Amino acid sequence: MGQTFEGKVALVTGASSGIGRSTAQKFATLGARVVVADIMVEGGQQTVEMIKSDGGEAVFVATDVSDTVSVKNLIKQTLETYGKLDCACNNAGILGSIAPTHEYDEMLFDKIFAINQRGVFLCMKNEIPVMLQQGKGAIVNTSSAAGLVAVPAMIGYTASKHAVAGMTKVAAAEYSAAGIRINAVNPGGVETPMIANLKMPEGVPDPSEGPNPAPIGRNAQPEEIANTIVWLCSDEASYISGHNLAVDGGLTVV
Repeated sequence: MGQTFEGKVALVTGASSGIGRSTAQKFATLGARVVVADIMVEGGQQTVEMIKSDGGEAVFVATDVSDTVSVKNLIKQTLETYGKLDCACNNAGILGSIAPTHEYDEMLFDKIFAINQRGVFLCMKNEIPVMLQQGKGAIVNTSSAAGLVAVPAMIGYTASKHAVAGMTKVAAAEYSAAGIRINAVNPGGVETPMIANLKMPEGVPDPSEGPNPAPIGRNAQPEEIANTIVWLCSDEASYISGHNLAVDGGLTVV
């Protein structure tokens, strides 16, 4: 079956690069009008230009997902520009650093939660009322394989992504009967700038320099995660809600 988002409006946070950019592009190629949101202005504007150069329609809204006023403005701008909100991908997030729990920086821990957990909460809190008024909608939150299993030396990221997984289930339980499907994707390693820029501490092996731990034997491309996100927002996934879908090459099954 062919997917189409003709006449629909999709919002993607963290869309200046990586999974977010690929998701915004995928929505656009399938006919959606796309709101590109990110705190990184240059990258977000580049995503919009890439979509437009391929014949799609998109606008950029500078957004700090950890800030209530900024998220409210994002939804306001979305409605003023396109009049509705059919699909939302709450993807913005940061990785943090690698350190054992007893040495983990407290301020960094708080920053990770402000973006990864609070950011997803604020986005859902402001997206859901619009979808309730419309009587339908689809939301996909970006969690992680680290939201399903323990990742040693990454307590901030792991805890925040477990929180996203839990919030996804709660919101799905609350709003599925109202026509709003809410799911999460849980990617493993993905070839994105966030992974490429990860700095390993002295004495800790760089995973990019050794065998890939996923049974499939490689990291994902951002487009592969984007395909899953867009599918979860499509009518082809109409009976899926409250699910945390591992898109990890089998990483979490071994």
